[in-house]
Amino acid sequence: MQSYEKILDTFFGSDAYPVTWKDEADKNLHWYYDDLHCPNPISPMYFDMFGWWGPTLEYMYDRFGFLGGKGWIGKKINGYVYSAVVPRTNPDDFKYLGSYFNTVFPVYAEEFLNMWNSKYLPEIKRNYEYLDNFNYVDCSTGKLMIHIEELRDILDRHFKIHWVLNLAQFFSHLLFQMKCAEVAPNVDGDIIGKILVSDNDRNWDSLKALYDMKEYIVNNEELSALFKKSNEEIAADFAKFQADHHFVEMLKAYQKEYGYHAMYTHELIFKTVYEDATPLFATLKEYIKEDYQYSVAITKCKADQKAAVEVLMNAVTDDAKRAELKDLMEKAMKMSPLTPDHHFYIDQGTYARCRLALLEVGKNMVRNGAIDNPEDVFMFTYDEMRGIAADPKVIDARAHAAEERAKMEKFGKQVPREWYGTISQWSLYEETYKGLWGWPHKYEQELEERKKTDEQKAAKVTQLKGLPASPGVIEGIAKYVQSPAEFDSIQKGDILVCKMTNPAWVVSFSKISGLVTDTGGATSHPAVVSREFGIPCVVGTTKATRTIKSGMRIRVNGSTGIVDILE
Repeated sequence: MQSYEKILDTFFGSDAYPVTWKDEADKNLHWYYDDLHCPNPISPMYFDMFGWWGPTLEYMYDRFGFLGGKGWIGKKINGYVYSAVVPRTNPDDFKYLGSYFNTVFPVYAEEFLNMWNSKYLPEIKRNYEYLDNFNYVDCSTGKLMIHIEELRDILDRHFKIHWVLNLAQFFSHLLFQMKCAEVAPNVDGDIIGKILVSDNDRNWDSLKALYDMKEYIVNNEELSALFKKSNEEIAADFAKFQADHHFVEMLKAYQKEYGYHAMYTHELIFKTVYEDATPLFATLKEYIKEDYQYSVAITKCKADQKAAVEVLMNAVTDDAKRAELKDLMEKAMKMSPLTPDHHFYIDQGTYARCRLALLEVGKNMVRNGAIDNPEDVFMFTYDEMRGIAADPKVIDARAHAAEERAKMEKFGKQVPREWYGTISQWSLYEETYKGLWGWPHKYEQELEERKKTDEQKAAKVTQLKGLPASPGVIEGIAKYVQSPAEFDSIQKGDILVCKMTNPAWVVSFSKISGLVTDTGGATSHPAVVSREFGIPCVVGTTKATRTIKSGMRIRVNGSTGIVDILE
């Protein structure tokens, strides 16, 4: 029996959680909730044509000859995105591709950074130059829709690059970690995590730009007075500033360089910072309040990494083994900036531009009388959008958009299940990527909950178990935050509690003293960034946001993965 045939558990739906299955093959997959990318009910447009799953991942598995799967697909269940990796079942794949992967992968690990800088990144920038300078003025419906087709081609290409980058980096880090376990087994995993951080990437560039604006404000009497007002007053008064004011120029430059991201990257319905700079006012106000010092933060990151490297190298006494470990370490460290940079250049940058281009279609629909709000374009599937653009009367677009919004609101009031379908030995313990979502820990936590008596379940929860993600212990006041729109409620020293973070959340890390998330694994975004900022972090608790309330005093142990609720 193959490991994907060894069934550990199944759930095919219930009255509370109904599921429509395409066929038995659909039911036999392990579908897990994509709270890493899409924690909210998903819009019809994003799910139908702009999701991160699908053909580009088939391309990745095929290009590398990677035996960890043959496809990665998406399914909408009760409004939320679930994904599943499709296992390889053809014996010939294992006969031929294992040796192929082992032949080509070391070359990717060695050469990919140069490939990224010399080939892939320039290609992405050329595509963005085309998209950013496309002339929408007096653009006919036909020409506009052809432009959208070209946008889809660009999205496809960018995510093919994304997955080549992702797997190359993933395995360069994995090879280093495996060698550490072999030659330095007594070195704590926290040390490895501190080594695999980045101190030179677009996240840090963005923070430096915000710091420069903050410094300009505090040294300008007029702006200092302005930023003592409420966020609403700042936005209203700032609109009166002349376009040639130096701070206006700084803000516009930030939006142009760093503004192509929204509250949630993997969705189309949220405004980008490029469109609306208002969230930056709250961020800058907090930077002023806490006197954020960029040089202190980046210096600490570098010092922690340097110290961790010394600990690891000193733990290996055999010269040959140390040389081999150092080689793998240096290759892995070179890849580390690609974690934030691929989010910046591919995930954030591409989806933001997809949103902006589709909004132009929405405006066209408004002019043609099909809808009243350009934002309604995201409530259609791709073919529905194309049909309405060509013939505004093909359906009642206003009613259809309203109905889809109502569905999203309804699903948003429900707590999504963690998984559906079939959990196998392979899907739980052998499929490598699922660790980014906190598996198998999530399922093992679920089994513990099932074993509890009704009395135990009713008892007050005083401790949560998650995955250790960034070392250290911190006690403090919890602040539950649902989105970047609430960042201004975070006080200096708060412990942030949330479902998941993404690059849009980085600006909050300079204020918080610790982090607890519902989801994620040791290499997920909150784990990596917490290590860069040197704050304790526990990920994958599964229910922190349903258990911990703002104002509670908690203790976070980022070395053991334990979160204690103290009061």
